Parts: sequence; structure tokens; C-alpha cells
Amino acid sequence: MTIHIKNMVCPRCIMAVEGLLTEMGLHPVSVELGVAVIEEELSEERLNELDEKLEKIGFERIKDRNKQLVDKIKTLVIQKIHHENLQQGFNWSKWLSEQVSHNYRFLSHLFSGIEGITIEQFIIKQKIEKIKELIAYGEMNFSEISYTLGYSSPAHMSNQFRKITGMTPGDFKKLRKPLRNDIDKL
Repeated sequence: MTIHIKNMVCPRCIMAVEGLLTEMGLHPVSVELGVAVIEEELSEERLNELDEKLEKIGFERIKDRNKQLVDKIKTLVIQKIHHENLQQGFNWSKWLSEQVSHNYRFLSHLFSGIEGITIEQFIIKQKIEKIKELIAYGEMNFSEISYTLGYSSPAHMSNQFRKITGMTPGDFKKLRKPLRNDIDKL
């Protein structure tokens, strides 16, 4: 039986869901972001039990096919942005169409109908969150961050960041630093 699960975004989510399924005495065949396959077919009563347990750890079983498809798109975007490097000029529409075997126009219409924002807006929001994370880590400069996320230039990244957050990446970086005086300047 295939179970579609909302809010799975990282390897820890996979481990949590796999552990929950095992704890319920089920036999997972595979657990990936957004999808778990188990050997058993579950009764309505067991599905309700699964729903309750998933909810307790921050997940939700998706029953509607269209919502499953939208969640798959979200999972793919999150996986690509947060766990892989993007190439400059990466073609999101072509890639998503190939990944889910649907026309991008259909996917775009479905996504915006269910989520209330376009796929492009969702991608930009995810990129902005990744930029914030990378700035907070402090291991990359802005050029490296823009290259990692597939921007054409640091200026393009900065403009998009400012448009969404109202501040530049540099301003955000300053906010992230504690306001302390150097010991030698006291």
C-alpha cells in the first residue's frame, strides 16, 4: 500500500515516519520524502490510527490525488533547493514536468489553485529561506551562495532577496551577528 504524507522534507522525517510505521507493527518496503510504501493493506480503522500518530509528530496523510501531486511538487522543489546545488539557468518547468510526468501548464494551474501561490513564487520563497540558512552558517560568501542556488549573479540574488524580505543579504547578515564589542576595544 502506498501512503502519501505531507510535511516530509528531510532525512530525519523519513526516519521518523519509518520508525512510526515499524512501531505500529507495519512493514515498510520503502520510505522516501512524501511517500511510504508498506506491505500491508490497512483497514479504515488502522488508517485512522495512522493519521492520529502521524499528526502527533507533525505529519499528515494526503488522501486527495491532486493534493498528492502538489505535495510531490513541493517535496521535489524542497529537495532540489535544500539538498542539491542548482546550475545557473536550471529549467524548473521542464524538470518538474519530467519528474511527475505531467504538462507544466497543468501543474502550474493545479498548484496555484491549491496553494494560492505560483510554483515560481514557492521556488523563490524556498531559495530565500536557503539563503538565510547559508548566511547564518557563515561558511559561504554571497557569490558562493548565489552560485550554489543557481542565480545568474550575486546582484540578482540580492535583488530577489530584498524584494521578498525588504532587506539586502548584507543587512540580514548584520542582524544575525550578536551586538557585541570586541574585548580589545573595551
